[in-house]
Amino acid sequence: MRNALIVWGGWEGHEPEAGARAVKAMLEEEGFAVQVENTTAIFADPAIAELSLIVPIYTMSKLTKAEEANLTKAVENGVGLGGYHGGMGDAFRESPEYQFMCGGQWVAHPGNIIDYRVNVARRDDPIMQGIEDFPYRSEQYYMHVDPSNEVLATTTFSGSHASWIDGVVMPVVWKRRHGKGRVFYSSLGHVASEFQVPQMRTILRRGLAWAAR
Repeated sequence: MRNALIVWGGWEGHEPEAGARAVKAMLEEEGFAVQVENTTAIFADPAIAELSLIVPIYTMSKLTKAEEANLTKAVENGVGLGGYHGGMGDAFRESPEYQFMCGGQWVAHPGNIIDYRVNVARRDDPIMQGIEDFPYRSEQYYMHVDPSNEVLATTTFSGSHASWIDGVVMPVVWKRRHGKGRVFYSSLGHVASEFQVPQMRTILRRGLAWAAR
């Protein structure tokens, strides 16, 4: 049986505890044994090296050097990493090694909660299979991203809220490798109610399953 660790906390605006419950149920449906923690101290535990998957849901917080080093080493050696929105993509702003591993970092969401469109870039990828372009209402994440990411879906900024980014195509969903570990990220999921959007939930569920060792 594959073992997953969910670690939630940080900024309450992203409803991390509710998100952790949703992800836990999702992973259990996939056959994972799931451990849930709400402190980053677990990242310093050498035992995480034996996990199949780690899911951070921890917006705007800090890692100690020991936590950062042990977590990134575990993924580099084969543990999967997967997550969504700010819980993974804006988790530890002062940890460049963590950001290097994730493949991106949030920097803005012009207009805050708005209507935008998600465009599927890789319909041939199993994570995106059967999913067509779809409308979405949430924060449209503007991110600094790694050019080595394998981008599965994008969004295009209109410029309505920041004229200088009109027409910018931004990755929304990607997967990548970090050493031997698989890494998956989706910027969708500002609040837990977004798990009710079928495309968001399906993409995340498939992506986490792909990332797991």
